Amino acid sequence: MAYINFPRELLDKFCMEAFQKFGFTEKESRIIADVLLMSDDFGIESHGMQRLVRYHKGIESGLIKVDAKPEVVFETPISAVIDAHSAMGQLVGHQAMQMAIEKAKTSGVGIVSVKNSNHYGIAGYYARLAMEQGLIGFSSTNSEAIMVPTFGKKAMLGSNPIAVSAPADPYPFFFDASTTVVTRGKLEMYNKMDKPIPTGWAVNKAGESSNSANEVLGNIKAHEGGGIVPLGGDTELLGSHKGYGYGMLCELFSSILSQGMTSAHTMQNGFSGICHGFMAINPAYFGDPEQIKAHFSTYLNELRQSPKADGAERIYTHGEKEMEAIKKVQKEGVPVNENTVKEMVDMAEYLGMDVKAYFGDFKASNSNFKSSY
Repeated sequence: MAYINFPRELLDKFCMEAFQKFGFTEKESRIIADVLLMSDDFGIESHGMQRLVRYHKGIESGLIKVDAKPEVVFETPISAVIDAHSAMGQLVGHQAMQMAIEKAKTSGVGIVSVKNSNHYGIAGYYARLAMEQGLIGFSSTNSEAIMVPTFGKKAMLGSNPIAVSAPADPYPFFFDASTTVVTRGKLEMYNKMDKPIPTGWAVNKAGESSNSANEVLGNIKAHEGGGIVPLGGDTELLGSHKGYGYGMLCELFSSILSQGMTSAHTMQNGFSGICHGFMAINPAYFGDPEQIKAHFSTYLNELRQSPKADGAERIYTHGEKEMEAIKKVQKEGVPVNENTVKEMVDMAEYLGMDVKAYFGDFKASNSNFKSSY
């Protein structure tokens, strides 16, 4: 399936207009667009424009409530719990991390847990918000159950990503990864490309390895068993139990502290119930922030300069590839899968937008394509 490169500015304008037509304010639309475009900037296709169809369907069905007012239901000087009341995940996520940041500035640490939310996009966006304030940022979220626990055959945990960002030179440390081998979005991309998924990514209802993205996605949607395996794969020998455990850490900071829905109970009966966790840590409560940053930067440079395996050209530290991806996007534009473009066209038509202004005379070569949502 072909890809079409779009100028980043055009996609930004598209998102801003689309979300305002859905009923969000300009300020709210700015936050949502920033989260989506950061993902595409960093080369994380699964959570960029490809995610628009999820929000379109969520708003259309009432799963996402445009006029929701998140409510702080518990608070201390260093912590808080927010009930999102089915708000757009990016908006309550931004609010929660800003609250964690303010608490960290005054008390050294801020921890905020959110319940009854929706998909919030790329976890690293929120960790990076804290990093930009000179803090160490942490973000995690649960999601619809897609992870099969070690020795199991039914999805019980979400992709449950962990993201951490911290100040460093010449660019920040930025780690953002699911605790499953791959995310649901990655399977959706393979489904769009009509390609078999690699062996070892997912299992079917019987707990056996599956190469069909369509089969696995269908089983997840119907809650019929099967799903994606934890980091480490489907055997304890290769560390499956470690990915499973990391996924549980996300549940602890999101659904457990907030007393919200665990992954196995989200996205059912017309209700999302997704939960998030945020943390900001102030380095000034451990010493001179600049000395800590310099110490970390030295270590990261030592890692990059350490001996390389035969045939390897370089060693990356987390955040380096994202900085390179940004340069490529600035030069070449954002590559968008043709089937994702079709979803965007459908959304634009639904909202009464000027489709031709954004997509010209686009015609999808695969007219029979149907979204995973």
